[in-house]
Amino acid sequence: MTDIGQLARSVRSKNAGPFWVTVDVFFADQQSYMDVAAALDTPAVASVLKVDVADLKRFDLDDIHVIKFSFPRSVVQGSRFDRDMHGAQYANLVAAMNIQMA
Repeated sequence: MTDIGQLARSVRSKNAGPFWVTVDVFFADQQSYMDVAAALDTPAVASVLKVDVADLKRFDLDDIHVIKFSFPRSVVQGSRFDRDMHGAQYANLVAAMNIQMA
């Protein structure tokens, strides 16, 4: 098993407005992208991010070798309960995920 962070060129997460967070997984080449896209289980990502799988949107962007996940924030950005205004910690959770490569 291999960490996504070891296979990806970069994993970043960011605030996508006051109600959503986006995690982008960038790959250096088409083959790495295709291998991870095939092996990465969306329900497993939802579990790691602690979001309902029905709320997790996945976008596989073949032309630019990126897998993107977007999901609703658990609290509105900037509210007094918001502990991460930019959604930055989510990238670390995805990068640390282990996947089984074929």
